[in-house]
Amino acid sequence: MPFDPSTIAIRESIFVPRSTPYSDYFTISQLAGELDISTRSIRFYEEKGMITPRRTQGNQRIYSRRDRARLRLILRGKRFGYSLKEIAEMIGHTDLGMSEAEQIRKSLQYGEKKLTEIRSHIEELEQLENDLNDVKKKLIRRLAELENGDASPGSS
Repeated sequence: MPFDPSTIAIRESIFVPRSTPYSDYFTISQLAGELDISTRSIRFYEEKGMITPRRTQGNQRIYSRRDRARLRLILRGKRFGYSLKEIAEMIGHTDLGMSEAEQIRKSLQYGEKKLTEIRSHIEELEQLENDLNDVKKKLIRRLAELENGDASPGSS
């Protein structure tokens, strides 16, 4: 196969187009740019065993569509407030052969837990809102008293 400078050779002799949006493989910089995260973050997820890029002959990381999809799931999980441990359990570590059904069950379990936490936070926020509205009413009433010349506290 003739050398084409628009490709990168992977150890298994697969050639990867450099910048095609529909490529099967991506460089760390391409993924970082596409997902708006740092290359360090991507390497961190690799260190945690959440993605497993291949390496070029020059030892450069090359990421598959599967790695890209897993990174998107990791970022979504973070946005939803899941810990890395929870995310790893939901998407399955790359070295553990977790079935899709197991992943779905784990995701549902964590989803229910997160919804319970959210409902609890909503209740707390509603109580805080009620408390603040009560204080606001008292302050408005007291301000009116002061502006009407009644300086004694609590007189109405």
